[in-house]
Amino acid sequence: MSPLKGFGSSRSEDRLLSIVLLVAITLTLTPVVRLFIEGVTEGDRFSLRLMQEVLSEGSTHSALLHSLVTAGLGTLVSVVIGGAFAFLVALTDLRAKAALVFCLMIPMMIPPQITALSWTQIMGPSSVLLKTLGVAPPLGAPQPLYSRHGIVLLLGVQHTAIIFLTLRAGLRAIPQEVVEAARVSGARGLRVWWQVIVPLCLPSLAAGVAITFVTALGNFGIPAMLGIPAGYVTLPTLIYQKLAGLGTSVLAEVAVLAILIGFIATCGIVLQRFFQSHQRVHLVGSTSRPLEIPLGRARLVVELTLWAVVATILVLPMLGLLATSLVPAYGVPLRLDTMTLSAWHEALFRQPATQRAFVNSFSLSIGTALALILICLPLAWLMERNPTRLGRLFDGLVDLPYALPGVVLAIAMILLLINLPFTDTTLYGTIWIIYLAYLARFMTIMFRPIQASLRQLDPAMNEVAQSVGASLFQRLRSIILPLSAPAAAAGAILVFLTAFNELTVSALLWSSGTETLGVMIFNLDDSGETVMASALAMTIVLVVMLLMGAIQLSARRLPKGVVPWQT
Repeated sequence: MSPLKGFGSSRSEDRLLSIVLLVAITLTLTPVVRLFIEGVTEGDRFSLRLMQEVLSEGSTHSALLHSLVTAGLGTLVSVVIGGAFAFLVALTDLRAKAALVFCLMIPMMIPPQITALSWTQIMGPSSVLLKTLGVAPPLGAPQPLYSRHGIVLLLGVQHTAIIFLTLRAGLRAIPQEVVEAARVSGARGLRVWWQVIVPLCLPSLAAGVAITFVTALGNFGIPAMLGIPAGYVTLPTLIYQKLAGLGTSVLAEVAVLAILIGFIATCGIVLQRFFQSHQRVHLVGSTSRPLEIPLGRARLVVELTLWAVVATILVLPMLGLLATSLVPAYGVPLRLDTMTLSAWHEALFRQPATQRAFVNSFSLSIGTALALILICLPLAWLMERNPTRLGRLFDGLVDLPYALPGVVLAIAMILLLINLPFTDTTLYGTIWIIYLAYLARFMTIMFRPIQASLRQLDPAMNEVAQSVGASLFQRLRSIILPLSAPAAAAGAILVFLTAFNELTVSALLWSSGTETLGVMIFNLDDSGETVMASALAMTIVLVVMLLMGAIQLSARRLPKGVVPWQT
């Protein structure tokens, strides 16, 4: 190959990297910058007056305290449940581990508004399931979940899988030889766990705690459905209420509140990055045996306990949701003479808004996954081959739109796209503003797996192909795409499942004709159509479980790394 050909190939890579990097930065970081500008300016001048006014309001202080308390205590609940599952699944000889992991992942894939709706169906005086069993509280008794404690409990259940996955990853890296060496030195029982295993997995646990806290802080569905009826307002629901109230300075006010949440979330990101940077524990190589502690006679008891927890946090709420969807009106006991599918028929076949929501959610989810594959594959590969300052800046900030609460990103998108530059056109109220918000929010879910996969590839393959004259696109198609396809597929699965049920972003961006499934469930329940909301929610749960089940059953025939909850 002549030097000129190599030089031309390098130039084409540089040009493509600049174009794709510019697109990625525009999608992910421009809305955040626009949000910050709105919060610190007044007219065309820099001013902190509005920020000082909003931050000094009593409602802001109260919502901030409620957010910190519920996110903190909810994270503690996730640590207790997810930590116990992680230690037992990763370190012991439990049976049916794959089934346990699959069931534990389902609550995270179910949207938070469905989680809240399903749990309210198994508690309180109007619970169809409790009325059917004859154990419902008397009429007039309060709904116990409409409280701070209810929000904390469901935030903990919703985000248990985050703690489980991050902690299990650290635990699976601990080889058998480490524990054997400790035992030879005289350590036994709990001393091995406390003095050897726990210190080695602390960075993983701390990183998981930081991610869980940030995610719980920005959760909108659970605090909205449980907190608003009880008058317990968090920062995301305060933003929603202010935006719904309109007003001349409402966008600037909610921008300040969004910056406040963003600042707290950024602190969580920094902590998570810090703990991940200290996660490199120098252990025996990858060929060492994974740790597997025999439970002996206690194994059956432990397995029954874990499955009982799964039944409590997954099966029981789903039964309550199903029972509610099969009665003619909320609060009617489920019997043979009261059982009906009218709510399912109304929600799925007679409501045009529900049908539009299905089309919108499927289209947005598939479109987001496909577009992010096209962006992230060349971007991750070119950034690995051609490190630049701009690339390192993007790599450090790409997680921000996902880590920030969805309401923050939604406000940023409204400010950015309510009036397109140099035109009178607006994207607000169209499906495109939701689509662009999804691209920004979920880019890191696609980018990180692909980036990790490409870092493991031998650069010699690309150099050999380049030396025989393969063009940039030939190398992308013939080498990079096949080798990174499992990671891209795993990212696409996660993007699709997450976007399909999304509420937090679209709750502030939807309009008539652009409803998503998450918005429809929230609106139906908010308007008192609880039975129809339950039928629609149960439909979504079945769709998600069928998709996850099909992927799980195909896992043995798929390349390693495609099924995200197995990697």
